Amino acid sequence: MQAHKATYKFTAMTTLAERIKAARKHAKLTQRELASRVGVEQPVISQLETGKNQTSNHLLGIASTCGVDPMWLAKGTGEMLKTQSGRSTAVESNAELLGELAPWDDGDPLEDDDIEVPYYAEVEFAGGNGMTEVVEVANRRLRFSTATLRAAGVDSRGAACARLKGKSMERLILDGAAIGFDTHDTNIIDGEIYAFNHGGMLRVKYLYRLPAGAVRIRSENDDEYPDEIMSAEQFHDEVKMLGRVFWWSTVRRAPKR
Repeated sequence: MQAHKATYKFTAMTTLAERIKAARKHAKLTQRELASRVGVEQPVISQLETGKNQTSNHLLGIASTCGVDPMWLAKGTGEMLKTQSGRSTAVESNAELLGELAPWDDGDPLEDDDIEVPYYAEVEFAGGNGMTEVVEVANRRLRFSTATLRAAGVDSRGAACARLKGKSMERLILDGAAIGFDTHDTNIIDGEIYAFNHGGMLRVKYLYRLPAGAVRIRSENDDEYPDEIMSAEQFHDEVKMLGRVFWWSTVRRAPKR
């Protein structure tokens, strides 16, 4: 009997539920495993796969985790794994220009569907007192495809990026990972991840609204980093919102020798 290799080509007629289920199976993940990696509860994935929910703010994270084209996942256009040009459009393949990891150079021309977005980082003040401020760093960029941004519901004019430091978001976003955030999306929605400038320090956390305008700041690694509560006055005086985080890279650690 001749074996048939499964292929993953879907037309725009397939439903979001079918595409998410196919992407999960392609990545060989259970619903619980996918939910954990994306940073949601298992019922969120279940409701998407059964069609009870027809959309989600986490589609880009699902595409990244499963290694599929975000536009295919969100809209059903194109192929599951590659564009017509044969280049993979899975979110993890976005090239970085943040140091030695970059597989392309400053002078390389942009592809037709690519844009460069500004890079933010903590910059130490002069004087060596350890004080920092979060600013846009000139001549540092990360490239995104406009299709990726559209799939995340992000206007390219509001996209920016940064490098996460620390282990407070580990299990989900690793120390040293690059993040993308939408500077046009700063209104807090409970349980979403935001980048913000807290007294000159770049922080990336879950945010939750509380009564009287207070805000709960939560880490993914809540065993080591307990919740913080800021009053409305504290939050207003100490925090400058940078934007909702819509993308992060996967950092693969070098094996120990």
